[in-house]
Amino acid sequence: MLTAKENFLETLKPDGKPDRLVNDYEALAAVRSDPIFRYIRGNRVKGKTTQDPWGVTVTWPEDQLFAFPTEWNKVCTDVTRWREQVHVPDIAGRCSDPALWTDAKEEADRLRSEGKLIMGYMGTGMFEQSHDLMGLSDVCMALLEEPEAMHELLEAICEYRMTYASMLIENLHPDAIISHDDWGSKNSLFMSPDTWREFFKPLYARFYGYIKSKGVLVIHHGDSYMEPIADDMVELGIDVWQGTLNTNNIPALQKKLQGRMVLMGGIDSWIDRAESTEPEIRAEVRSTCEKYGPGGHFIPCITYGLPGTLFPHVGPVITDEIHRYNLETYGVG
Repeated sequence: MLTAKENFLETLKPDGKPDRLVNDYEALAAVRSDPIFRYIRGNRVKGKTTQDPWGVTVTWPEDQLFAFPTEWNKVCTDVTRWREQVHVPDIAGRCSDPALWTDAKEEADRLRSEGKLIMGYMGTGMFEQSHDLMGLSDVCMALLEEPEAMHELLEAICEYRMTYASMLIENLHPDAIISHDDWGSKNSLFMSPDTWREFFKPLYARFYGYIKSKGVLVIHHGDSYMEPIADDMVELGIDVWQGTLNTNNIPALQKKLQGRMVLMGGIDSWIDRAESTEPEIRAEVRSTCEKYGPGGHFIPCITYGLPGTLFPHVGPVITDEIHRYNLETYGVG
């Protein structure tokens, strides 16, 4: 029986020989104790409205499960004036002190000693950062009406992300980086594939190309409909598309991709609620494994961008049902 780490790495190979389905995030350990994460996202506090280092207003009402960037007090009200209005956080100046990385390095070393693949975390990708600053509608309009200014703003965000990745790699030596950017809704892209290819693909080619050049796996989180650009994602060097919603035609993608990119997700988040029952959770997980497991290069998990579920009774049932499926189907759990 392969270890969780070995099984994951075999799943990533086009001609690999995993002995079972990878069970959720079992092979991966996300490290979020690094100083950049603390600086950029550490202000998100339940029950409070705050501003992050970009100046984005973030609210987290007591009765909500998440913190949300809002469109109140937009940071960038005119993309042609973005240089005046947007101030990119100085993560190199604020987060380079080696002492600030001690906790994260110790956490990474501990998890590595436990046989885990270390996963650096980079939330809020280039598209997401732009609409945090401007609002989604304004970004979509600016892509059409002010392409030159949008190219410039996105280039600045890309440079920030490049610095971020460089610092993670230098200090944590991760095996993988999970990078978030949702390019669509549940059922469609937010823009045409050609628009995405014009504005975002070249930047991601540089960004992910750098990460790959350092021998680090690229895991792209996008819990959205992105099927029309799946081949482009392969060209970017993405090893795992994490968050693959079942509104994408997963069996068709498996046939098309032939193992060039692993699809990770498929389990619908509707089961993650306070009143969900064990039988319905198991039914959703079992259905997902049966539909997509035989197609290969698929990892069942709920489509969130990090391990775990919102309601604590849900996660253990998911992992146990994948374990049961593996035992029954492959003879190993």
